[in-house]
Amino acid sequence: MASETMKKVIAIKTNLITPAAPPEVGASLQRLRLERGLTLEDLSRTAGVSKSMLSQIEREKANPTIAVAWRLANALGIGMAELLTAGTPKLDLIRVLEPHETPTLPGEHSGYVLRILGPMELAGRFEWYELSLAPGGALVSNPHDPGTSEHLTVLAGSIEVEVDGSKKKMKLGGTARYEADRPHAIRNLGKTEAKALMVVTHR
Repeated sequence: MASETMKKVIAIKTNLITPAAPPEVGASLQRLRLERGLTLEDLSRTAGVSKSMLSQIEREKANPTIAVAWRLANALGIGMAELLTAGTPKLDLIRVLEPHETPTLPGEHSGYVLRILGPMELAGRFEWYELSLAPGGALVSNPHDPGTSEHLTVLAGSIEVEVDGSKKKMKLGGTARYEADRPHAIRNLGKTEAKALMVVTHR
């Protein structure tokens, strides 16, 4: 009888001193990624986290560091708490992203910053971005998938658009619509920063 009581005491003490397990974010990460129609490669590219690391996290073989969790949350357009919380989160009627939560694709060497304004679940169908170009900066792109179009509206400064060797200069408030399945480039030839809203549509 004494030995049974001792076993119960040891079990209780063990439960009391056992540290809480870290949150298992793999299932949440996979659900959020699939809800947005993203492949591992898509999320890897946007978040700047290797595809192999993402695979390990989703299979619960590894837990992300705070830095990696922050990158993943930004890329998915959510807060870190939502990523680290198991189960389906309660959705607000109005979801507001703070400026620091908006995923960004910086092109430091090319003088541009591309802020991803559209939700990830629409990627591959409709995408919209805020493009900032430093003086002399350029966003040069290879042809996108067949049938892809871009619609560029100048919000500040002046911009030159080039598509397959043809160039057009744009002024404030102007909108250019062009086929993006050809080589194309967006350049700031002015002396001040230029900004534009870019909408990409896929057929």
